[in-house]
Amino acid sequence: MAKVVTTTPGLFPLPDWAKDELSDLKGHQKADLIDGTEGAEIEDTYDRVQGEHLDHQQSVGLDRVVEGQGRWDDMIAHPLAVADAVETRGIVRYYDNNNFYREPVVTGDLAATGDVAAELDAASEQVESGLQAVLPGPYSLADLATDDHYGDDAAFLDAVADFLADEVAEFPNVETLFLLEPSLVENPPDDGADERASEAIDAVASAADADVVAQSYWGALDEKVYAYLMDADVDAIGFDFVADHEDNVYNISEYGTKSDVALGIVDGQNTLVEEPETIAERIEWVDDNTPSTEFETIYATINTATFYLPSNKYEAKLDALAAVNSEVISA
Repeated sequence: MAKVVTTTPGLFPLPDWAKDELSDLKGHQKADLIDGTEGAEIEDTYDRVQGEHLDHQQSVGLDRVVEGQGRWDDMIAHPLAVADAVETRGIVRYYDNNNFYREPVVTGDLAATGDVAAELDAASEQVESGLQAVLPGPYSLADLATDDHYGDDAAFLDAVADFLADEVAEFPNVETLFLLEPSLVENPPDDGADERASEAIDAVASAADADVVAQSYWGALDEKVYAYLMDADVDAIGFDFVADHEDNVYNISEYGTKSDVALGIVDGQNTLVEEPETIAERIEWVDDNTPSTEFETIYATINTATFYLPSNKYEAKLDALAAVNSEVISA
């Protein structure tokens, strides 16, 4: 059996106490969401949220620890929402679920802000080992945004990729970087754009001095999109085995995959808490059903961000996930 590394794609739910505190401090309107200019009281609240997220992951023994993305009011659109040369306009639906984010409209040349790097710097002081960074992938971030400056889809995607790569260059030492790419499934690129999406992911991954996972979710990738993604210089591709196990097994069996793999096998949108034994069985099922592939590392992860869940359920899922190594080893 491959080495199993337990982790998550981040974006944790806010604790109830923080929701109450931030409601009083920030208000409830669009203009009250994070823009990078928060005062000391709000920053202190988010610092304590980050500390709570980090403490829980380390106390239960997750192999990779994320800072939690508590400040990301706009989900994975956050890095653009706090960037210069970006205007946040109307509230739009986040994919096809009941969450909403401010539409980031790019109005000038993009430049890295250091916002995500600062979050990781703070986390690195509290994490002894196993720190993992989380970013939107360039294709998904460009898909969620509106271009009012570059004037061409290809040029805009390149600019977003460069923006993210410059952000990565400011990171402290991290062991893993997850690039979240739900749009590859939800709004797959057309012919030509599929190759550009792979090249954009490659550009961001090349800036990282860490193992990079391109994590898709909410289904399986189209065959051509997957084949191009295999060309990207990432260490692992992530698969959502909660949403679709048959097509994901087909892609791996038909086109192969990297020597490492990320398996989304814990449901990030359902409050039912999986038992560690069940999670271990799902890992073994994937391994058994891809006999032509020898994995070196299996990242066992929640399939999506967990901000959909109540805090107690998300914590229980992390507890179960962290217990998986012993279950796999003893199986």
